[in-house]
Amino acid sequence: MTSSSSFSQDAQSFAQNHPEGLRADALMEEDVAWSHEIDGARDGDQLDRAERAALRRVAGLSTELEDVTEVEYRQLRLERVVLVGVWTSGTVQDAENSLAELAALAETAGALVLDGVVQRRDKPDPATYIGSGKALELRDIVLETGADTVVCDGELSPGQLIHLEDVVKVKVIDRTALILDIFAQHAKSREGKAQVALAQMQYMLPRLRGWGQSLSRQMGGGKGGGLATRGPGETKIETDRRRIREKMAKMRREIAEMKTGREIKRQERKRNKVPSVAIAGYTNAGKSSLLNRLTGAGVLVENALFATLDPTVRRAETPSGRLYTLADTVGFVRHLPHHLVEAFRSTMEEVGESDLILHVVDGAHPSPEEQLAAVREVIRDVGATDVPEIVVINKADAADPLVVQRLLRTQKHAIAVSARTGAGIEELLALIDAELPRPEVEIEALVPYTHGKLVARTHADGEVLSEEHTAEGTLLKARVHEELAAELAPFVPATR
Repeated sequence: MTSSSSFSQDAQSFAQNHPEGLRADALMEEDVAWSHEIDGARDGDQLDRAERAALRRVAGLSTELEDVTEVEYRQLRLERVVLVGVWTSGTVQDAENSLAELAALAETAGALVLDGVVQRRDKPDPATYIGSGKALELRDIVLETGADTVVCDGELSPGQLIHLEDVVKVKVIDRTALILDIFAQHAKSREGKAQVALAQMQYMLPRLRGWGQSLSRQMGGGKGGGLATRGPGETKIETDRRRIREKMAKMRREIAEMKTGREIKRQERKRNKVPSVAIAGYTNAGKSSLLNRLTGAGVLVENALFATLDPTVRRAETPSGRLYTLADTVGFVRHLPHHLVEAFRSTMEEVGESDLILHVVDGAHPSPEEQLAAVREVIRDVGATDVPEIVVINKADAADPLVVQRLLRTQKHAIAVSARTGAGIEELLALIDAELPRPEVEIEALVPYTHGKLVARTHADGEVLSEEHTAEGTLLKARVHEELAAELAPFVPATR
């Protein structure tokens, strides 16, 4: 027996807790107050913002054909969706937070959320995800609200997708398809577009459906043609699947070639002994804002989920003058589709190959601990568990002080900052300087003025502890790498 609560009660509870206009306020607000004068100095010159806002879907506008006698009736409008979640474990607050995040994802994708319902079950129904009786109640909700799409808070099997659509009579998509749609909208680089396309094809392949001529068989290629057939041949849907597999193989080869270029750049940084820092974290936690605050990168900042997908690498400098690279990575989310994890593995390797991870968490989020757990699960999947981590509690200016204190107490190497106001940034830079790996050899050398290049390299690649200009040359005391130490060895004063 599966215990389930009434859909009407769930819908009423959701409406009370999430009134109209506040559907996704638990996670995000509409980003309409951005101004170049106020925010431009903080977030840099964002060239993507005008392009992102150039074409937007507008709710309430529609075009309808009056004469529908000879043409098919059409109505162009914003997709109107009803959200459905299955509450299998945790508290009711956890279930509502998960559905509120799904509402934020739907609004980011350009949909209008009309209603949301949660059902209590031990596990999702293997046939219709929510059970046949509840599926009929869902159909009534769809008719009442005028929705044209149902979004399920989970990954549906092909069978669940087909059976639920047969009952509710409108399009049904799951959380994975919704995230893939957002990624397809926001990917800009060639590598990002290829990774998203590969993930979409991996998701679509087992869910490919056909009817009518799609299931008819092609004639076999007999020697004489006509009736001389050899076997039944393959169906149209089998041909489509074969073509998708061929495209996937081609896409994997292209991504592997692009990965080679990324590895060459990474090896060049390692050869020059430049430490690397990767910014990782939940989507909309403020990673791009932090990158802009630390380096002035000018990356697009928007109060939306997965606003930036393409990784950005910038040079930065510690307060002591040491150079390092700072890389912004794709945001994570709970139940991140494994198709995306595999497709974006080459991008996520920036985290695994780094010397330090800045794990950004939204301090104003209702459940920041769940964000931390979700991100660490993906970090574990890419094999970056051994990389040192600093937990950066962002949006401290908007967070509950008690929540910030709790996170500072429970998380090791944690610091509270605000990328918006700049509070805590100086302390964060000092912490990065202390955590970055240091050159292994400490040396004292009297470098003649004719070898000024060695002094410049020591400042660029090493850590200068003291410097004194004498009549014979520059007396340096520094920590350097083994290669540079070997070049400085002839100038080490003899011990008395």
